Amino acid sequence: MRAIVFFVDSHAKESITVFDTTLRDGEQTPGISFKFEQKLEIARQLSDIGVHTIEAGFPASSSAELDMVKAIASLGLDAKICGLARSKKEDVDACLSAGVDMVHVFIPTSDVQRTHTINKSREEVLTITSDIISYVREHCDLCMFSAMDATRTDWDYLIRVFQTAAEAGATIINVPDTVGVITPSAMKLLITRIGREVECPIDVHCHNDFGLAVANTISAVEAGASQVQVTVNGLGERAGNADLAQTVMVIESIYGSSTGIRKERLVETSRLVTRCGGFAIPPTQPVVGENAFSHESGIHSHGVIACSATFEPGIMTPEMVGHRRRLTLGKHVGRHAVRQMLVDVHLEPSDKELDAIVEKVKTVSSRGKRVTDADLYEIAESAMGISTNDKVIELLDLAIMTGNHAIPTASIRAIVHGTEHVFSATGNGPVDAALKAILGVIPSPVQLKEFNIEAISGGSDALGHVTIAVEDQHGHVFDASASSDDIVLASAEAMINALNLLNRVEKIG
Repeated sequence: MRAIVFFVDSHAKESITVFDTTLRDGEQTPGISFKFEQKLEIARQLSDIGVHTIEAGFPASSSAELDMVKAIASLGLDAKICGLARSKKEDVDACLSAGVDMVHVFIPTSDVQRTHTINKSREEVLTITSDIISYVREHCDLCMFSAMDATRTDWDYLIRVFQTAAEAGATIINVPDTVGVITPSAMKLLITRIGREVECPIDVHCHNDFGLAVANTISAVEAGASQVQVTVNGLGERAGNADLAQTVMVIESIYGSSTGIRKERLVETSRLVTRCGGFAIPPTQPVVGENAFSHESGIHSHGVIACSATFEPGIMTPEMVGHRRRLTLGKHVGRHAVRQMLVDVHLEPSDKELDAIVEKVKTVSSRGKRVTDADLYEIAESAMGISTNDKVIELLDLAIMTGNHAIPTASIRAIVHGTEHVFSATGNGPVDAALKAILGVIPSPVQLKEFNIEAISGGSDALGHVTIAVEDQHGHVFDASASSDDIVLASAEAMINALNLLNRVEKIG
């Protein structure tokens, strides 16, 4: 049964397969290079969440890439493994030697690319297309064919190319919007025509140069495409590709079609790729961003407390994608949100006290300062005339070893639940090592969710302000901050403050 469809002219199929190219096109994101083990971990994750085909890489590009694709193909994953190849037999052979399930061959078809990248005539491209697909099918059951820069190719000629590919044995044809220039309405027209004139399943690969990758992908689905190409977090060349989470949720929640993706693991998958690539997504990223289900405005907060569907889509909930709803503090915050946040940590101010707390939060926020959860509780305790000292962890000593040739190492001595603990950890730097050492003495798993640092004075002895957010295994997230002229100590203090806040809601350990 379809969910909510705001149109009538849709030929979307009941089931859409997902082709993920995070490990190939996604890794082409400037500044990203996944390590060998990270690629294996991402491949396992993609298979586990239900991705149908994983494009593992471009085996002919290097011996290391060949070994990587071969390693992924040997994992025995549920997903089919695909290797990319130019329309050259040696490229196809590299894919075959890697043991892939599918070979993905491509050739430029637009006049600008055909002339300047391969220097071939239109007729030569047709001949090469037929020959290379025939060669693939002699050795492999599955062959995807891509007409590179399809959306800038003369449509009459593009149809001839795809018909040639289908006749040669391509098992699916891909329509790449290589430089992200087609519009959703034009994409729908193009896919409709291809579907009418070419007897072969259709896949689309959309780039995000104008921010239209997901929209164009969805338009293709609307016109009858049966497969979508995506990347986790929308990674890829230039502005990236269609985002996995956004594409899947639109197809499932709005169109009511099935992708087979385990949606409750979308946030988890996004965070894995963020961690491996070191490429953070903006908090406003749809579906998986930190703010995707966060509310600050008083009107919005009041609404979602009463009924989440008031200011959330309703057909997509945070739990559905592995996220959580969060009320946040700022100059637009309302009484209902503040009261709820305080009740969650067993603080119940009177109406008069609540008014004072809300006013103080808005005053502080209006000065441009971020109000953390720790700040809220301090404001509340002051307004209510109470003081709590419910600390799960108290730092006694912190020692750091670092240098040009030494691995940064932190050793801490701390009181946890009244018992002294000593722990050491290494990290990418002294701050990373210190935070890992602190987390090492906490009995229950706690994740560092956010780390921000800013200088609040000038000079080499500048006072640094650190804000940290942590999350426990139940999805509770709290943030706290600290300031010091020693950034390692400020980071450690902020972490301790955040961990103690978690203890207000649920005891750690």
